[in-house]
Amino acid sequence: MQPQPLAYNSRAAFFTLFEKEILRFRKIALHSVLAPILTSTLYLLVFGGVLEGKMTVLEGVSYIDFLIPGLVMMTLLQNSFANSASSILQSKITGSMVFVLLPPFSGWQLAAAYIAASVVRGLIVGTGVLLAAFFWSIPALKHPLWIVLFAVLGSVIMASLGVICGLWAEKYDQMGAFQTFVILPLTFLSGVFYSVSQLPPFWAKASLFNPFFYMIDGFRYGFFGKSDFAPWLSLSIVAAASVALLAAATALFVKGYKLKN
Repeated sequence: MQPQPLAYNSRAAFFTLFEKEILRFRKIALHSVLAPILTSTLYLLVFGGVLEGKMTVLEGVSYIDFLIPGLVMMTLLQNSFANSASSILQSKITGSMVFVLLPPFSGWQLAAAYIAASVVRGLIVGTGVLLAAFFWSIPALKHPLWIVLFAVLGSVIMASLGVICGLWAEKYDQMGAFQTFVILPLTFLSGVFYSVSQLPPFWAKASLFNPFFYMIDGFRYGFFGKSDFAPWLSLSIVAAASVALLAAATALFVKGYKLKN
């Protein structure tokens, strides 16, 4: 009597790919985890040391304390994006994506696994930056739930955007251009190193068109209970963006966009 084949288990399919993606960035942890933590620590050392006491930020908050949440969120966002984008693009270029497409994985399982693994990397790196910053200062944690909410939603946004970029890009310089000319300027101009209230009226209003501003400002509210913008409105904008980009990334995987050529 021949053994009967095991029934297809959608959860096993998701967790298999999810584990594979976790192992991928764990094997290069020196580059994928420790390097961005060191970079953000250097930002804190240089900008915090030079500008401490010379910049007015939120009332009652020192500049170093103000800087820490911004650096944590900036690093978290950049690494969530880089993980999914680089993994998908590398698989397409090397041809190993075929081994992901051959099993009966559905599009939503593929998208969910890539995004979930990228969120994990983003949260690990962000936590590492926060712990490293404790050597300089320990900022207040007024609303821990808000900190977690914005960290997770921000990671989902950037991981989903990374999936979209990884599917769209056909070579590394396209992905690099997207990071250099879109992701990097938006993160640096989102209030990481300064309070938007310090800007002239025109530039302060222009900052409201930067989606990264709401992620960083809402995240900072979780630390100090103070922000440059209404926190509930920031949360609504960030939550809506995460749902929209998650749906878009999943739809592209379901369609097989640039995967079956």
